[in-house]
Amino acid sequence: MHQSDQLLHSQRACLWTSRSGRRRANSEAAPTRLLFVQPPPDTKDWTWTLTRRCDQCGLSAGDIKPEDFAERAFIAGEEWVQILRSSPAVAARPSPAVWSPLEYGAHVRDVYLLFDARLSQMLNEDSPTFTNWNQDETAIKEAYGEQDPEVVADELEAAAQRFVARIQSLTPDQYARAGFRSDGAEFTVVTFIQYFLHDVIHHLWDVTGQQDAAASLALE
Repeated sequence: MHQSDQLLHSQRACLWTSRSGRRRANSEAAPTRLLFVQPPPDTKDWTWTLTRRCDQCGLSAGDIKPEDFAERAFIAGEEWVQILRSSPAVAARPSPAVWSPLEYGAHVRDVYLLFDARLSQMLNEDSPTFTNWNQDETAIKEAYGEQDPEVVADELEAAAQRFVARIQSLTPDQYARAGFRSDGAEFTVVTFIQYFLHDVIHHLWDVTGQQDAAASLALE
């Protein structure tokens, strides 16, 4: 297992065991589950969002400045936590082949963890190549839709705080450090975080329908 994947699994294990024994919402005695159609795999290359505005979510990720990275990552995380804790139908899919807010939230939690691990790689290794992460297989294997939304919210909040802290520790001389996706796409620290921000903010649009929804939250 590659270092980034080991870090992701260990981070999730730490978050999981720190929740006072709380577990997924499913149980052995649970009633028969509805059969959902798995959403089609997302095979699109979203790196184009680094050079132009996303017409769907409204974010111009490439225009976000490094001095705003930590704030935007924090706000997006807080928005997701609010959705998980307050949505009355958080586990309900809007249609059989579309993820529920809970499933999106579990995915976003794992995105924070994964990008934190990969950013650590970029800072500590010379031009690392990231191992591939299949988000669709992970969603099935980890049964995103059966997880406890309160646990997911807690884990997402902790993961976001950790990633924000790493962003805040960056210095300008680290911005040009590089990392490569398994398909060869190259990122600098700057474009890597911009790409991350589009991912988590775009998923807010998936759930809320509001363009650049994270921008509506103000830090207290």
